[in-house]
Amino acid sequence: MASPRRVTVSYHGRRPAAVAAAARFVNGMTEHGITCLLPGEQLPALRLALGPTAAVGELSDSNGEGCELAVVFGGDGNILRASEWALRFNLPVLGVNLGHVGFLAELEPHEAGQLIDHVVNREYTVEDRMTIDTIVRASLDGPELWRSFAINEVSLEKLARERMIDVLVRVDGEPLSRWGTDGVLVSSPTGSTAYAFSANGPVLWPDLEGILVVPLSAHALFNRPMVLSPRSVVSVEILPSEESGAVVWCDGRRSTSLTSGMVMEARAGAHRLLLARIGAQPFVTRLVRKFNLPVDGWRGARAD
Repeated sequence: MASPRRVTVSYHGRRPAAVAAAARFVNGMTEHGITCLLPGEQLPALRLALGPTAAVGELSDSNGEGCELAVVFGGDGNILRASEWALRFNLPVLGVNLGHVGFLAELEPHEAGQLIDHVVNREYTVEDRMTIDTIVRASLDGPELWRSFAINEVSLEKLARERMIDVLVRVDGEPLSRWGTDGVLVSSPTGSTAYAFSANGPVLWPDLEGILVVPLSAHALFNRPMVLSPRSVVSVEILPSEESGAVVWCDGRRSTSLTSGMVMEARAGAHRLLLARIGAQPFVTRLVRKFNLPVDGWRGARAD
């Protein structure tokens, strides 16, 4: 006998459209004998929108291991949040965009009707993408104080609005440059279209393996974004200054503070992000659509 099928579901709790879409999906899964598991804090609100016989339960470490897919209704923030436990269970993540840009999402709201059949029939492919692991140390060779991961980027940012931080950037243990800066981003290719894009970093195709380093308003002779080998290790040391407090953020969700002498290290992550894709849409098509790029540019369409 085949094992019962289970998928995990997450949604944007403050968007009624996301709640309604998640309820329709759960009810559809129930009709096909598939159980949906949700984080405990999301169950009460969804149960109000579900049918009386919906097959739904609370996601836990014990039952999450046997799931086949994580389906997320919301924006990129919701997908990043769901990916925290999807990475632990090695689950592909399939997003339905009910936010703004929704760059990580696979489907737009008007396409959500296709979702149930694709999941039931396992009609999707899976992209494998690198992540970033980061460690904060007390000093260059000092003990580890904090550890986390990022799907998009690790950002080291100044705490004091009126002052820059003074940092020394090293690559593979060798000094690269000293910057007076607002901060430093270390991004995956996936994150190149997120915070790094806003900081004028290059767009990296997601099937590339590489680490992107982007200085934020750095005062230095050499202050260009860099694309490093996926085997490289980037370290950023907080140098002594009058005001040298900083904070490290992973995907804007997990953070810790740094003071003078402390070091942030970043490298390719041990876990891979798995993104489920229903269509064979090229990345360039997704880039143009999500950012609404004017393909014709200022010159207008070419005359035939």
